[in-house]
Amino acid sequence: MKKIRLSSTALAAALVLGAAALHLPAHAADTKAKKIALSNNFAGNSWRQAMLKSWDKVTKDAVTKGVVAQAPSFTTSENQATEQAAQIQNMILQGFDAIVINAASPTALNGAVKQACDAGIVVVSFDGIVTEPCAYRIAVDFKQLGAMQIDYFASRGLKGNLLEVRGLAGVFVDDEIHQGITAAVAKRPEYKIVGSVHGNWTQTVAQKEVSAILSTLPQVAAVATQGGDGYGVAQAFKAAGRPTPVIFMGNRQDELAWWKEQRDANKYQTMSASIAPGASTFAFWVAQQILSGAKVPKEMKLPISVVTQETLDDAVKKTEVGSVVNVEYSQKEVIDFIAKAK
Repeated sequence: MKKIRLSSTALAAALVLGAAALHLPAHAADTKAKKIALSNNFAGNSWRQAMLKSWDKVTKDAVTKGVVAQAPSFTTSENQATEQAAQIQNMILQGFDAIVINAASPTALNGAVKQACDAGIVVVSFDGIVTEPCAYRIAVDFKQLGAMQIDYFASRGLKGNLLEVRGLAGVFVDDEIHQGITAAVAKRPEYKIVGSVHGNWTQTVAQKEVSAILSTLPQVAAVATQGGDGYGVAQAFKAAGRPTPVIFMGNRQDELAWWKEQRDANKYQTMSASIAPGASTFAFWVAQQILSGAKVPKEMKLPISVVTQETLDDAVKKTEVGSVVNVEYSQKEVIDFIAKAK
């Protein structure tokens, strides 16, 4: 058999082409033996369930194709920062090469995160991010997500009292959206927040908490929310026999279905926005890219997923019952995003 010898130039070109076919930079190290784990603090709503489903779908494919060796997910049972810190410490002992975190607190996990970094483990936080400098952070502009709700109410010419439904207390996302809402209200004297409850991003909790406070509130013109709570808010107002205010939605299927029903029946108008649950897949590929040797920015912001009156029908059609408007990321999309971010 005749041997084929490649010149150094031809060999280099072949390596570049091979890397391109796998959507990898030419300099990328092999990650097929690497293990990446997801540490998640909460799974009690449709967004978190969709997030875990997206992680499972994308990472199983990556393992099957030999991109990484393992990519399991772990969720704490009590949504306590101490419990998640212990979970991360166990992951360190188990020898994971990277840990992706949706954190119970932006600060309370920093000690465990620093231990992971000191052990040479890559830490990527997303959605509920951590502030430890050694970690990477991926989120949307949550303050903008809060402010855009007030801007939308103003664009509708609404004036008067607002109800605020917050998320999980102590989590970065809740704090940031709340700050965006209150800062925007402070600039608009036509609005006053007359009530605030924590709905935990869950329609059943939101309905219960809003029902408990409604009898103490004056007329409400609009409700600022954080996602997973819009349908519950609507049911609380209905049960109390009060007029339905303009409720800003959070891209959950039950919210969108209710909105469409109300639009078709009485021309109800609102808007919806959230971070896509598939942010977990973006974080996975970021971790994989760092392990491959890629230079990645420590801070990255994903686009906010928005549903408008004009795009509602399409969003309802594409979103599974019990799920959330979603975007799942491919390896190539993340590589391209990182290149543009740099």
